[in-house]
Amino acid sequence: MALPVYATPLERLWYYAYRVICGLIFLFLIAPILVVIPLSFNAEPFFTFTEKMLSLDPEGYSLRWYDLLLTFGMQAPEAPRDWNWWRDVWNNATWVKVAKNSLIIGFFSTILATVLGTLAALGLARSEMPWRRAIMAILISPMIVPIIITATGLFFFYSWTGLAGTYTGIILAHATLGIPFVIITVTATLIGFDQSLNRAAASLGASPARTFFKVTMPLILPGVISGALFAFVTSFDEVVVVLFIAGFDQQTIPRQMWNGIREQISPAILSVATILVIVSIALLTAVELLRRRSERLRGISPG
Repeated sequence: MALPVYATPLERLWYYAYRVICGLIFLFLIAPILVVIPLSFNAEPFFTFTEKMLSLDPEGYSLRWYDLLLTFGMQAPEAPRDWNWWRDVWNNATWVKVAKNSLIIGFFSTILATVLGTLAALGLARSEMPWRRAIMAILISPMIVPIIITATGLFFFYSWTGLAGTYTGIILAHATLGIPFVIITVTATLIGFDQSLNRAAASLGASPARTFFKVTMPLILPGVISGALFAFVTSFDEVVVVLFIAGFDQQTIPRQMWNGIREQISPAILSVATILVIVSIALLTAVELLRRRSERLRGISPG
């Protein structure tokens, strides 16, 4: 909002001071990410800026660590880069394998978290539901309880049920962590939902299922997709639960990064971090666009 012409000198001072404070806070939060990105292009195997990088010498920058993401673990990394080379990358490259695992686990855990979280949000949005607040507190507890406690509980429970060391167990665990985000996002969308639309559809003879899919779902869809994106990011970035319940061969990107830091420090980790930052920015941009679309659909903001 623009500063009004009748603002007092004190109001003008606070107007600019407030923006400076917000900018400094934003810089404090974003600075670690801004450091990682240029370091991923370091030509030397260091985690610090070299003299050539600081002087902007092109020889100080390289894509070698991004190339290592493709060649690490290959059977013939020096072979000509033809179709057979790319097939070797797809089948044997370590980082490609863990990326496939992360995508598969993230996809199925997101689907499960979205379905269960949306159903829970629809029930919690009804004023006549008993013990709403207690149930809400229980459902979002994985977001509040320290992750190490959740991982420990899942480890003992999965060891007893036989789910430890299985992809099914990892998917269920990641869905457990993603459900609270879906519930909160969809519940926030349902707060501004006009229930008279459902009553109008019912009065015209629509069944509850038809009313949901034709009236309710299209209006809350931006919130559902936003919750699904948050659930996917939660699954894609999770490492503690995977360390507890996954088998040795069930590596994900965060777990491989953890192994790389612990066993063999390589700037390739910075390359992976940069890619994850770009993916996260893209997902957050999609969430913001969906939020604005949801507000337009509900008439909160001008279209």
